[in-house]
Amino acid sequence: MQNTAILPLFYLPPVGYFSLIQQFGNDFLIEKHEHLAKQTYRNRASIYSPNGKLDLTVPLVKGSKTHKKMKDVRISYDFNWQRLHWLSLETCYRSSAYFEYYEDELLRFYQNRFEFLFDYNLELMEWLLQKLKLKIDLRITTSYEDQIAPELDFRGMMNPKKNEDIVNTKPYYQVFDDRHQFLNNLSIVDLLFNQGPQAKLYL
Repeated sequence: MQNTAILPLFYLPPVGYFSLIQQFGNDFLIEKHEHLAKQTYRNRASIYSPNGKLDLTVPLVKGSKTHKKMKDVRISYDFNWQRLHWLSLETCYRSSAYFEYYEDELLRFYQNRFEFLFDYNLELMEWLLQKLKLKIDLRITTSYEDQIAPELDFRGMMNPKKNEDIVNTKPYYQVFDDRHQFLNNLSIVDLLFNQGPQAKLYL
């Protein structure tokens, strides 16, 4: 039986995801061989817009949502979603304290094309860990493991539709919290752009 925690790989993961992996240190695996779960953070991130929470979704090639392994899911470029996501990030965080500090490096993820969702998420994750100064080596599963204790299986965690958060809920300053108050467990970029180097201490 698998005795190491297994976590999914998300697109710009929620803050709570990073709080969780800090608890495990290097003692967890990233799932690569699961079938893509619909309507999850695997291809979706939530940020803070002037109108409240805004979801950014990475479109997938038609047919990717049915019985396809995560490692084989391809990103669709039928429309320029990268430009839309980047404009949304700029609109939402240009006035934040640290957006300019990270934007040049982050921009490449919205200019370069990635064929597979898993590869895209993995490179983003590695960049985020570096910016958060979290010394974590990502280890990837080599096959799908179904013999795993429930307390170590986090592949169904943080469903945006169910609002089941495993998260540090302590509020921090957000750009628009004077309009909509604190929004919990948004994408890690919300914390990074607002708190900068202090983000690690929050986690």
